[in-house]
Amino acid sequence: MHNSLFTFLFFLFSLSSSAQTFTSQAIPDTVFARMKGRSYPEGCTIGRADLRYLQLSHVDADGKEHVGEMVCNKAIAQDLLEIFKELYRQGYPIQRIRLIDDYGANDEQSMRDNNSSCFCYRTVSGTGKLSKHARGLAVDINTLYNPYVRTNSKGKRIVEPATGEPYTDRSKRTPYQIRKGDLLYRLFTQHGFKWGGNWRTMKDWQHFEK
Repeated sequence: MHNSLFTFLFFLFSLSSSAQTFTSQAIPDTVFARMKGRSYPEGCTIGRADLRYLQLSHVDADGKEHVGEMVCNKAIAQDLLEIFKELYRQGYPIQRIRLIDDYGANDEQSMRDNNSSCFCYRTVSGTGKLSKHARGLAVDINTLYNPYVRTNSKGKRIVEPATGEPYTDRSKRTPYQIRKGDLLYRLFTQHGFKWGGNWRTMKDWQHFEK
């Protein structure tokens, strides 16, 4: 009886393991068609060949499993595969991972939906400087609950997404909050990424860049 139970549990574990998806490939035509005119606008200076399309298994805060999509620079593709595989293995909650093109490449709309994404050819908010996202070298995770906060030149406080205002109080814990020293933080920093939550003049708690 004991052996039968062990065999059954091993079968379930094997089935679960085989269902995991962690892949990297050159950008397929179907995916590039979704990106053109959105995250990959006319005049984009980043070559398609420099980008990779990832499929990543992840679990949300309710324990439900999903397979997400992400486009990143080929230089960090292997890092992300290793990071997200370990996050999945340990059940770290990420609500959704969708291409920002599903939101018309509108960063505000993507963040309001708590979406996690990487590549989008755009400038840093409030500046004319290209973002690390424009090269696919920055990843934003659980974006609604880990907003970007800065003060502009007129002294006005800016929160992005605007609906993330309640989550600027970091003493209020949520299942999707990123905390210094937690698993997500450790994995990204071990792979050489810098965290926007450590910045002094502004805070970007969702943001990891390399």
